[in-house]
Amino acid sequence: MAKLQCVRGTYDLYGAPKRKAKKVVETAASVVEKYGFEEIETPIFEFTEVFARNLGETSDIVTKEMYCFEDRGGESLTLRPEGTAGIVRAFISEGMQQNLPLKFYYTGPMFRYERPQKGRQRQFTQFGVELLGVATPQADIEVIAMAYAFLERLGLEGAVTVEINSLGDSESRAAYRKKLVAYLKEHYDELSEESKIRLEKNPLRVLDSKEECDKAVVENAPLYADSLNESSAAFFKKVLEGLDLLGIKYHVNNRLVRGLDYYAHTVFELTTDKLGAQGTVLAGGRYDGLVAQMGGGDVSGIGWACGVERLALLLDKEPERPRPIAVIPVGEEEENAALKVANDLRLAGFTIELSYSGNLKKRMIKANKVNACKAVIIGSEELKSGAVTVKNLDSGEQKIVYLSDLTEEI
Repeated sequence: MAKLQCVRGTYDLYGAPKRKAKKVVETAASVVEKYGFEEIETPIFEFTEVFARNLGETSDIVTKEMYCFEDRGGESLTLRPEGTAGIVRAFISEGMQQNLPLKFYYTGPMFRYERPQKGRQRQFTQFGVELLGVATPQADIEVIAMAYAFLERLGLEGAVTVEINSLGDSESRAAYRKKLVAYLKEHYDELSEESKIRLEKNPLRVLDSKEECDKAVVENAPLYADSLNESSAAFFKKVLEGLDLLGIKYHVNNRLVRGLDYYAHTVFELTTDKLGAQGTVLAGGRYDGLVAQMGGGDVSGIGWACGVERLALLLDKEPERPRPIAVIPVGEEEENAALKVANDLRLAGFTIELSYSGNLKKRMIKANKVNACKAVIIGSEELKSGAVTVKNLDSGEQKIVYLSDLTEEI
């Protein structure tokens, strides 16, 4: 029989890595809730068109990475590769248009068929936020400030760089697209085969290419900033002024783009070199055209997302676990009493490690192994008078305590 193991690109998460991942999510949630964001949970799978139509036919996610399957009813379904499309679908199908603006955050597993590497797997956990219904620069400033505050709270203060750029409005985008296409056609023979296809369908995707030949061409491509019209330039200026006001350091990266047509104005990435080479740990942008593209009307949107496991790798210290109190029966006759004591203490709010078997010495070794701070030792003689022995496992001090006083004593 073949050895059972995880599918490539997936893994079991437990122990210290799980505690670190949990800390990332809890830290993010605690920060974004202070900005008024509320949690939303959407299904792990959606109709394929929710992603295929909205992520673009030429995007890597759609062409290479989506896990699609046909259910028994003949419907084409896809495991979600990202969170935004599902939330916008929920916004439309649940009729939330009357409640704008809306602030949502989400966390959960995403699925992409890509080459597994450190901090990047085929099933991964993502945390993200979406702000719907605010078309002004204040929304951009708020979500970037929120992302920055989250990473600082996580312990990355001073190690994070905000890379930011503007894609402008649809008019600016069309002007830039025209310039970019003209430039890329001059260098057509130097492009990779994939970028030649992208040039015809979605030329901005060429700027995202990881192929060295494409990178060399892109190096001298026209700058997006030169195509921004007056209103788009003014919008971006207000965003940067807001970040300056809040003391958030940033770098305007003219090569930072999003290839999908519904993106507009602000795009940003938060990067760090704590994982080695400079790497993106959080990314986002304004997607003013997505809701309309999905049939939900002219509603602005902006958000960001991060990979939880990738961020967990950046945590230097393992999150502390609460030190338990060990409840130890001296022998089998005292086990029922130990069960009752353990249950009462848990109901009182204490973390309890109940010793299940072994002699007193072995049970004390187990108590030390789980880093218990105290031990409640239940012996027959003490029980006769309604008492137990409470031992401080740090100092070694111990005393007899009546059961009626046990909760207060601990």
